Amino acid sequence: MVKIAPSLLAADFSRLAEEVAAIEKAGAEWLHLDVMDGAFVPNISFGADVIAAVRRESHLLFDVHLMIEEPIRYISSFVKAGADLITVHLEACKDVKETLSMIKASGKMAGLSIKPNTPADAAYPYLELCDLVLVMSVEPGFGGQKLIPETLEKISLLKKETQRRGLDVLLEVDGGIQAENAPSAISKGADVLVAGSSVFRKPDYKEAISLIRG
Repeated sequence: MVKIAPSLLAADFSRLAEEVAAIEKAGAEWLHLDVMDGAFVPNISFGADVIAAVRRESHLLFDVHLMIEEPIRYISSFVKAGADLITVHLEACKDVKETLSMIKASGKMAGLSIKPNTPADAAYPYLELCDLVLVMSVEPGFGGQKLIPETLEKISLLKKETQRRGLDVLLEVDGGIQAENAPSAISKGADVLVAGSSVFRKPDYKEAISLIRG
């Protein structure tokens, strides 16, 4: 069954502990945490201190998505903050292999993300080091955008390549996921769906998660 990872970026920041407890109760398995630096993406969100504070209030898997330049500099900070999975952008790393290897060496799951204009095969050289590949279905930086349908084909390509190599790599989609388009992502082979406003901006989180999961 596909896992749902509500994005904290869309939550009510004045009630973070309550919001995280609510989505856990509603059936979410993961919590997606978007860390933005204002350099790699044109927005600034939150850092390790906020994640550490939320970590004390939740048993969810913490899916930390680093949208920052040279994330290798901060891996240890997010490990200490309580990340279970740390995803970095292929486009933001001078040395992708070294960055992924550092995450793995820390005992955490390692993820690699690719932007909408980055082809799927750009991730192929690093698949053996990945526990997850995140396909961005919008330009990273802001929530509430519409999914770019063409990006979902990359899920199919990555699924075929990981299966061909016999690798157990999760495939995640982030950006514009709603109940209406989630079936398309799932049919392409997505294992994890990140959903922001389509969960946190709905009156009933349990119903919203259920509808996305299908």
